Parts: sequence; C-alpha cells; structure tokens
Amino acid sequence: MRLSVTARIALLAIALALVSNLVLVAFVWRQIHDDAIDALRRDTIEQSDALVAVWRTGGLPALDRAIEEARAPGDLSLIIAVINADGRRIAGVGPKVAAIGQPDTIAFKISRLGRSRPWSEREAGYSVRRIGAYRLVSGRLLDDWEQEQRGIERALLLATLLSLGLGIGGGLVVTRYVGRRLDRVADVIEGVAGGDLSLRVASAPGGGDAFDRLATRLNAMLDKVERLMLELRLVTDSLAHDLRSPIARLRAKTETAILVADPAQREAALGGLLIETDLVMRMLSMLMEISRSESVSRDRFASVDPADLVEEIAELYAPVAEDAGMHFAVVVEAPPQRLILHRELMTQAIVNLVDNALRHAPSGGEVTLRLVRQGGEVRIQVEDRGAGIAAADREQAIRRFGRLDNARSTPGAGLGLSLIEAVARLHGGRLELGDNMPGLVAAIVLPA
Repeated sequence: MRLSVTARIALLAIALALVSNLVLVAFVWRQIHDDAIDALRRDTIEQSDALVAVWRTGGLPALDRAIEEARAPGDLSLIIAVINADGRRIAGVGPKVAAIGQPDTIAFKISRLGRSRPWSEREAGYSVRRIGAYRLVSGRLLDDWEQEQRGIERALLLATLLSLGLGIGGGLVVTRYVGRRLDRVADVIEGVAGGDLSLRVASAPGGGDAFDRLATRLNAMLDKVERLMLELRLVTDSLAHDLRSPIARLRAKTETAILVADPAQREAALGGLLIETDLVMRMLSMLMEISRSESVSRDRFASVDPADLVEEIAELYAPVAEDAGMHFAVVVEAPPQRLILHRELMTQAIVNLVDNALRHAPSGGEVTLRLVRQGGEVRIQVEDRGAGIAAADREQAIRRFGRLDNARSTPGAGLGLSLIEAVARLHGGRLELGDNMPGLVAAIVLPA
C-alpha cells in the first residue's frame, strides 16, 4: 500500500527522532562504560602500587596486615592475593589457584581469575606485580560495577522508549501541521481548477517558513493567471468587436471590386481593400508582439546604457519630427548607470511613445524625449503639447483595444500603449501617464 505524503513525513519524523536518540544513548552508554573501566583501572593500579610499597618496607608480614586492613566487612568483591610460581594463593583474598599464567607483571586486565567457582563465573579487573619470589594480584570482581552498568542501561532503555513516544507524538504534530498547510494549498488549487480564480492561499501573519513562501509564489502565479485570463477575455471580446467593422468593410469593398465595371473604381476599391487588410494585420501583429513581450526569456536581457539608447532613438526621429514641422528635443538629466534590459523590446516601446507623440502633437509643437533618474527609479518619458488624455480616461487608454471616443475616427487598434505597458512590466517597471499642461507625459518607469 502506498503511503500518503503526510504519513511518510510522520514516519520520517519518528525515524529521525528515534535514530538521533539511539545515537545519543549509545554515545552516553559508551562514555559511561569507558569512564567506569578507566576508574577501575586507576583504582586497581593505585592499590597495587600502595601494596608493593608496603611489602618493600615491611615484607610479607606488613603486607598481610595491610591486606586485612584493606578488606572491609562484607566486601566480597575485593581481590588481594599473594601467589607463588604455580599460581597458588599463600596469603590474602582470592582464588586458591589463580588462572593468570606465568607473566610476572600485568598492568591491568579484565578476565576470569580462577577455574573454580565463583571465580570461574565472574570476571574481574586485576593487575599483577612481582614481589620477590611471589606475585601480588590485586583488583575487584565486576559484580558491583556490572550492577551499576545494568542500572544505567535500564535508565538509557527507558530514555529510548520515552524518546520513541515523544518522536511519535512529534511526528503526529508535524503531520497535522504539514497536512493542514498542504490542504489549504490543495483546496485553493481545486477551487481554481473549478473556475474560481479569486481564491488565494492564506499565509500565517508574520510567517516566513517554506509554506508561506510557497503560498506567496502560488498567489503571485494565480494573480498573473487571473490577470491573463481577464485580459484574454477582454482581448477576445474586443477583438470580436473591433474586427467586426474592418471585416465588414473588407467584405463590402471586395464585393464592390468584384461588381464594379469601371477600372478606375475597381482600382480605388482594391486600394481601400488593402488599407483595411493592413489595419487587420497590424492589429494581429500588435497582439503577437504583446504576447511575445510577456513571455520573453530572461536570458535575452543584457546590460544597456539607457543614455545611449535614448540618444540613438533621438537621432532616428529628429529628421521625422523636422519633416512634420515639429521641434524634437532630447534631455538626459544625470544619466543613470547601465540597466539590464531587453534592448529590442525597450526600443520598440520608446519608439511607440515617440510615434504617439508625433501623431497627436499639433504642427509646430514640441516633443521632448527625456531620461531622468529619481531616487531608485529611472524614467524614460516622452512629453508632447497635444490634446493629452484626461485622468479619468488613462486606465482605459492603457487597456488592450482601449480606444477613446476622440480616437475612434482615426485608424488604429488601440494596442500601442498596451504593448508599452507589457514591456515595462516585463522589466519590473510600469507605464505612467501624466499631464503636461497642455499635452501628455507618457513615462516608462524602471527600477534603477
């Protein structure tokens, strides 16, 4: 059976808690075990050195008295024995025959000390030192030490079981939290799939975890999807509405060109047919350019000097403005540093602004292309002295196919400002329309 994501997260949390606690318990047990062995080794060696010192000063009688004094009543774990070459005990406490072999000296060792009971059943930590013709064996049985170790091991086992319980509890808590956050995302996705594009994933106040970042990115994506769907609906409706008249005129002029017998009239009808066809083609081409500008890849951006870009466009349009009887000026105020731009699209957007200004400015008027940096923004703006756009109509002018009443009598698709706005948004900026008193100020505002 395939486990759900939340179940796998719970099992992972439990496993991580258990493994981390087992590692910690093993480390603690090993550390305690090593410390206990070191303490036993140290005590055994110190005891052996002290007894050898007694023997050197007083011989076997003094050593025998020291052994009696060292043995506390009821202490059955102490080992202090003087053995001969055959391993037989001649004095002290220990096995009658020690199974230690023939070495004269053993610094410290843990093993069974004798072959008879109880020495053959219990391990002891002991050392061996040469004292004259004999050997001194000193140490302790490990019964008490092992009992302490068992107690520590039981405590560690209890801690392991407790950590397992806490791990299960923590895993359930994590599962509930993760499941609740994922359910919110899933509910929004299901709602959007059902057609409700207004749904958004709620983020925790002041939250900054991975789920909040996921919610932020998902909401941003849904905002863009909702905007694109709204624009698509608007484009579809507007396209159907705005193409109706050109197509009707195309049909009428086509019928006229077919039915008319006079060559001059037929030629005039065909000329009008070409004009209407060009208008439809411009509308479709502009829509394609807007779509391309909204989906262009970031790898086509490059470092561009905006001052150079503005100067190049000014050189291109100065003769055009002069032929139209207008004064064209370019102003670069405090040129900003280089910007990361899509050069072709930005050039097209600025050219569209200049074209609009030249088309709507009166003969003998002035058109200014200005580059200025204000705070953390760069403004590329075109100023004219035409009729301008009223503040209440500016949002309509930027919308796709948004043509104002006073412009419906002139050829056009109502897509020029939409393309400029799409290019500005692609660069993280915006399109602003303002009043030039009289005239219009159209500015592409980019982050510096």
